[in-house]
Amino acid sequence: MNKAFVKESSSDDDDETPQASALPAGSPNYMTIIGHAAIRAEFEQLVKIDRPEIVKVVSWAAGNGDRSENGDYIYGKKRMREIDKRIRFLSKRLDTAVVVDPANQENIDQVFFGATVSITDAEGDEFCYQIVGIDEANAVNGKISWVSPLARALLKARVDEVVKFQSPIGWREVEVIKISYV
Repeated sequence: MNKAFVKESSSDDDDETPQASALPAGSPNYMTIIGHAAIRAEFEQLVKIDRPEIVKVVSWAAGNGDRSENGDYIYGKKRMREIDKRIRFLSKRLDTAVVVDPANQENIDQVFFGATVSITDAEGDEFCYQIVGIDEANAVNGKISWVSPLARALLKARVDEVVKFQSPIGWREVEVIKISYV
């Protein structure tokens, strides 16, 4: 197939990955030490190992002649674009990161970034969440973004306080039963 009929976009316009949430305008990009280390490790893996391996494959495939039907070349170029896009995204996140160590929190009787908070809902069910950066959030593992409605409601709360927040199913109330900074 002629290259004129193949759409290959190398635009830098969409550096945001679909699964990544945008930071509110003017907000710092808070990260815990563990989250920052994980993003740094992914960045290093992509730059030092994954990308050089793909470059070797693409170079080898390009030397095989006809590139229009060369699966290794076509897939390699596509994979290289994906890796480069992710590297740009991670680089921007790391450049704007404000690393916060929860262990250094002085006001341990209130909920702030990095806190692990145990709450109970109206039915008496208990949940435990750590308030983390948007790139670290994973509700299944008990890590919620500091910009989420629940985290925003919990910020500055103290033990035995009841907070209200807007959830996808409507307004809910939860009671703070424990706060810790590990």
